[in-house]
Amino acid sequence: MTHTPGTQDKFASLMHKRALSAFADLAHEEDQTQSARRYVSIAAAVAAVGGLLFGYDTGIIASALIFVTQTFSLSTMGQEWVAASLNIGAIFGAVLSGPVSDRWGRRPAIMAAAVVFIVASIGCGLAPDVTVLIWARLGLGVAVGATTQIVPVYVAELAPASRRGGLVSLFQLVFSLGLLLAFFVGYELSGSAESWRAMFMLGALPALLLASGMLFLPESPRWLLHNERERHAVSVLYRLRGHKEVVRDELDEALVVRTEEDNGADWRSIRQIWVRPALIAALGVAAFSQLSGPNVIVYYAPIILSQAGLGHSAALLTSVSVGVTSTLTTAMGIVLIDKVGRRRMMLVMLPFAALSLFVLGAIFVSAAPLTGLRLTLMVISLLGYIFFNFGSLSVAVWLIAAEVFPLVIRSKAMGLASATVWLSDTVVSLITLSLVNALGTTGTFWLFGLVNVAAFLFVWKYVPETAGTTLEHIENSLRHGNFYKTHGK
Repeated sequence: MTHTPGTQDKFASLMHKRALSAFADLAHEEDQTQSARRYVSIAAAVAAVGGLLFGYDTGIIASALIFVTQTFSLSTMGQEWVAASLNIGAIFGAVLSGPVSDRWGRRPAIMAAAVVFIVASIGCGLAPDVTVLIWARLGLGVAVGATTQIVPVYVAELAPASRRGGLVSLFQLVFSLGLLLAFFVGYELSGSAESWRAMFMLGALPALLLASGMLFLPESPRWLLHNERERHAVSVLYRLRGHKEVVRDELDEALVVRTEEDNGADWRSIRQIWVRPALIAALGVAAFSQLSGPNVIVYYAPIILSQAGLGHSAALLTSVSVGVTSTLTTAMGIVLIDKVGRRRMMLVMLPFAALSLFVLGAIFVSAAPLTGLRLTLMVISLLGYIFFNFGSLSVAVWLIAAEVFPLVIRSKAMGLASATVWLSDTVVSLITLSLVNALGTTGTFWLFGLVNVAAFLFVWKYVPETAGTTLEHIENSLRHGNFYKTHGK
């Protein structure tokens, strides 16, 4: 076929317009994808404020309890009840919030928890006697437990597979920041006997931020699909992904899984044989995240080190270093967990966490004062333990539980995992100082070192790699008996 000069010009012009149109479409699609990435990041960051509340309300009691004891003339038992009431409430909040988020949605459940945070924080600050304070702390615990159950599930269901690890683990990073904020506020407000009231009430401010921020965020698209609100789910997915092909693929996987779901999502569903591998993996990691001793170091390091002969001010300074190290390590874990993988990070780092505790215990075999090389080794091994434990189990604990369960029981099962964290934390908190008295500082550190070895063996046998794998692929692997072969796609 031949073209006249005029026809050739028109043909060239048409090709040029089509090329420009294709380029414009590509640029528009890229803009949409970038916008979607920002939207997911903002949603995860707002939801992670729940982790800030978790850390703040867990840590502020260390500073407030001294002044509460003076105000109400508390006995030792009274102090224990004020301190432990949050943990007890958290166990119930973790279990009871699952049905709530299944029935009403993840987003309303987070907002409800934020409201409880606000009311309970103000209740703690205005408490006229210790009984009201304990009940208000129980309410705070319910909100904390609910948050640790709902927020990781919500973010996991929003996030794309390639970014899910870092976005869910943001919850743990903000928890560490909440602890540091609590220590800072406690120090700044420690001027008067009634300062504990302001310490507690300040917790209402981030709760208000969480409640108002959630007003502008979407519901979980997977919850919407599960509740037969497909059109709304598709709309949310487009905002979260920004790419038609990605949305289509994700919807196809989710719809296939939904057709396989059992009718009903009661507690009996969790006991089904095909769910058991996920239950073992999630509850085991949840228990080991506390039984391996991180909170022993965070909360009791000053006491243990002071009893071992280190000066009080030096012990407190070491504790601050622990807090800073845990925050930096968690940030590092967030960056690496999607690239390196959850299972691989734990298998690489847990042996070094155990080794750090064995070295730490050996340092305290001698009753001589900590000076020179022994003091340097003590600080290095202490911070080394925090680095390797927080960079593995503490980063992965909420993520594993939010990933491995099938959608139909995810919220309830996550509640069990969260309750396991709180129950294990309570047990460790109650027995640690008794262990130090019975086994000595060396024996206590060596015992927790052995627990870290056990955690390594557990992960090696029972926890598959889920990095880069969609939630639907993980669920399919459970249903077809291939859970332990789930290696990130």
